[in-house]
Amino acid sequence: MASRTFSFLFSLVVASFALVQIAMAGDPNILSDFILPANQSVVDGSFFTFTGMRVLIGAPDPTSFKVLKASLAEFPALNGQSVATAVLLFPADAVNPPHTHPRSAELLYLVFGSLQVGFVDTTNKLYTQTLQAGDMFVFPKGLVHFQYNVDSKSSAVAVSAFGSANAGTVSVPNSVFTTGIDDNILAKSFKTDVATIQAIKAGLAPKP
Repeated sequence: MASRTFSFLFSLVVASFALVQIAMAGDPNILSDFILPANQSVVDGSFFTFTGMRVLIGAPDPTSFKVLKASLAEFPALNGQSVATAVLLFPADAVNPPHTHPRSAELLYLVFGSLQVGFVDTTNKLYTQTLQAGDMFVFPKGLVHFQYNVDSKSSAVAVSAFGSANAGTVSVPNSVFTTGIDDNILAKSFKTDVATIQAIKAGLAPKP
């Protein structure tokens, strides 16, 4: 676990440099050093500190896919700074389903484990790669992409950097099948029948 902790800390350093680079094409410039919440006029160093990642230090391997974010919603000091980050925890054989980030590219650094990653461009061409620990991969802004832990026995952890404090995430399965689009429209669009669409929707429904 000590070596994994070191790898994780090193990955945060790598991500910090990545954030500086991708922030150049991020959110609009602000006309002040930083932006305070409307109900706050006095701040100290704690405002610029995010402690939400401390739970990762010494933590056991994940049992389900999980994302820990430091974006505008979790870390208000990022408002106007054009940066955000996330830690992706993959148990064995776990997938981060196809999704997009409409307001930023994503630069992923694999801390340990292995991941199959890929994205689809606007000509419907698929680009894939199998990453090993220490590798980085960029997912262009707004394009559908995914990550999959191909190892059936070992977990994987990655750190992603974004050039927006609010990159946004649109899950392809959820946006298509859980937002109330008519079953007949989906059946025609996917060239299948309503029963199949309903079965997919049932599989994506929240478990009680």
